[in-house]
Order: sequence, then C-alpha cells, then structure tokens
Amino acid sequence: MSTNLKYLSLSILVFQTTSLVLTMRYSRTLKEEGPRYLSSTAVVLAELLKILTCILLVYKDSKCNLRALNRVLHDEILNKPMETLKLAIPSGIYTLQNNLLYVALSNLDAATYQVTYQLKILTTALFSVSMLSKKLGVYQWLSLVILMTGVAFVQWPSDSQATAAKEHSAGSQFVGLMAVLIACFSSGFAGVYFEKILKETKQSVWIRNIQLGFFGSIFGLMGVYIYDGEQLSKNGFFQGYNQLTWIVVVLQALGGLVVAAVIKYADNILKGFATSLSIILSTLISYFWLQDFVPTSVFFFGAILVIAATFLYGYDPKPAGNPIKA
Repeated sequence: MSTNLKYLSLSILVFQTTSLVLTMRYSRTLKEEGPRYLSSTAVVLAELLKILTCILLVYKDSKCNLRALNRVLHDEILNKPMETLKLAIPSGIYTLQNNLLYVALSNLDAATYQVTYQLKILTTALFSVSMLSKKLGVYQWLSLVILMTGVAFVQWPSDSQATAAKEHSAGSQFVGLMAVLIACFSSGFAGVYFEKILKETKQSVWIRNIQLGFFGSIFGLMGVYIYDGEQLSKNGFFQGYNQLTWIVVVLQALGGLVVAAVIKYADNILKGFATSLSIILSTLISYFWLQDFVPTSVFFFGAILVIAATFLYGYDPKPAGNPIKA
C-alpha cells in the first residue's frame, strides 16, 4: 500500500508541476479581448482554496465530526497564537514567491523557467546547512556544482533562442531571470524555515498549511490593493478570469499539498526522478504546444546536467564508515 501511495504521489507531483508551469505560461501569454486576469488575485484564491482543502482534510481526520473539527482548530490555532504567528514569515515569503513565478512565466519560456528554477536545490542546501546544521556529502556538493553549470548553459544566449522569443525584449528577459532567482532564494529560505518549525512542534502538516494559508491570503490581499488597486477598482476582482485561469488557481493550491504527500511517502531519489521528468515534459510540450521555445544543443546539454545533478543530489551511499547524509 505504501509503495502504491509513493508512486501515486510522485505521479501527481509530475502532473502538477508540469501542468502548472505550462498552463500558467499559456494563461499569461494568451491574447484575448478585454483585461488580462490579475496574477495577484489568483495567488489569493489559491491560498483560500488551500485553506478550504486542508480544513476538509482535518475534518476527515476528526472522523467527520464538526465538533471535533472545531475543537482541533480552536486548540491548535486560536489557543496557540505564538505558534500561529511563526508561520507569518514563511507565508509572506511564499506569497512573494508565488507572485514572482507569474512574473517569470510572463517573461520566460516554460522550459527555460523550469530548468532555471531548479537552482532552488542550491539555495535550499545552503539554508539547510546554515539554519539546520545539516552536513552535505561529496556527492551532494558535486551535484550543486553540476547544477550551477547546467543552469549557466541553459541561459547561454543563442540565435535560435533569440528568434523564438522575438516578442520578448532584452529587458523583459532580464526581469524574468531576476524573478526566478529571487523565487529560488525565497523558496529555499521559506522551505527550510517551515521544516524547522515542523520539527519543533507536533502539529499536523494540514494545520500548518491552514496557518500558512491564513497569513498568505492576508499578505496576498495587501498585494492586490497595493499593486493592482487601480485595475481592481475599474474591472473588479475577477477581471479576465476564464476556465484556464481557474485551472491555474487549482493547480497552484494543489502544489503545497502534493509536496507534503511526496515528503510523507517518497524519498529523495524518486522525488528527483519526478522533478527531472517534469523538466523533460515541460520542454517537449513547450516546443510542440506553446511553440515559444526552440531547443538547442546547448540547452539540451544544460538540461542533461541539471537532470543529472538532481539525481546525484538524492544519491545517498551507505559506506562502512560514518555516512554523511544530506
């Protein structure tokens, strides 16, 4: 049963990651009449949907008893205000990160974004070493070097890439790259900080996700009115929304829940396989469906290095002596 759950969660992760990147990219570049939907409102709706889903999961864990659900939420959230406030930091960072991903995918093709975003492995490792006192082995550090080399090749300019991205100016390409890099650092810090909190308390992942979503929706609403207040007053909260937009919202909300399931049922090597498969699928679909990316030999070489680094980072040899685990 656990093996089935392991591969099921990994399959869902591949589907969610690939689908989110491609649908978000397509929704931000699709030319339609009227105003385009505001990415800041989509982030807020994704947080609210995540809260609702987690409440339903806690309700299920409470044996579908409303009184038991109310008692759990009251005891674990309202009666522990300091524990709840700890989630404000990663929540604010996650909200920033989610908005940055929209910016990145509005300025970069899906395949380049997907591979470059794997730099979050490096930032997560660095924050794990500094914040959790983790020790990385030789294979892990080697994988990080290979990762950085691969990303450098992916970003290497070429005539064919320039031709495929005529609609994107050099400035917008730079904005997209900066958005991805900031998202990588925010992802690494927030993820390690969240892991640190989870290890210090006994609250369930679903309760913690409710707390994250609560602060995330507040920060998200602040962002909506600060950055898009004028457009909001003119065309409303749901301006430009269509069926594709709602699919993006659902996939983004699903992301945090899927990662939690993968951490529970899978291991690092299989998780690396899922990430790598997602990169390959995003590249192929971006080429055949979106037609906004022309793969080159340099890009493929960089992508292979990134995929190899992903597997190598999850490789954990068990020597006879003292093993050093990541």
